[in-house]
This record gives sequence, structure tokens and C-alpha cells, in this order.
Amino acid sequence: MEVFPGISMDPDVRFGKPCLTGTRIDVATVVGALTAGETAETVAAEYSLSIAQVQTALAYAAHVAAHQPPAVRQAS
Repeated sequence: MEVFPGISMDPDVRFGKPCLTGTRIDVATVVGALTAGETAETVAAEYSLSIAQVQTALAYAAHVAAHQPPAVRQAS
């Protein structure tokens, strides 16, 4: 099921993690490689993705981060 443009989740693929649609590459793998210092071009080549797919993974990660509820402490 597509949960975001270009991002799908299927319990039978990568344990249901969000993946780039039509691939078995999960968003966390792409974002992790980028935060480790790899360029978008290197990540795209390494995983046989397009630059647009790498950007889609980043857009999804930003969307999820923007829509997470804030971390607040419970009142004691």
C-alpha cells in the first residue's frame, strides 16, 4: 500500500518498513547512508535508484518527522 507518493509499506517486504515503491530498499537505509556522508549520487548508484527516489526518501522522512507528536513529559 502506498502511504506517501513513492513510498509503500507491505508486511511481506522488509518487515513492513516504508520502502521506495517498486523496490525492497527501505527509507531508513537511504537516509542512513546520506547521514553517514554519502552523496545522493553515490546512494542512488549503490542501490540502483534514481536521484528522484533518493529525494523521495528524504521527503518522506521529513514528512514523518514533521508529523510526530512532540515529546512531552507526563505530569507527575
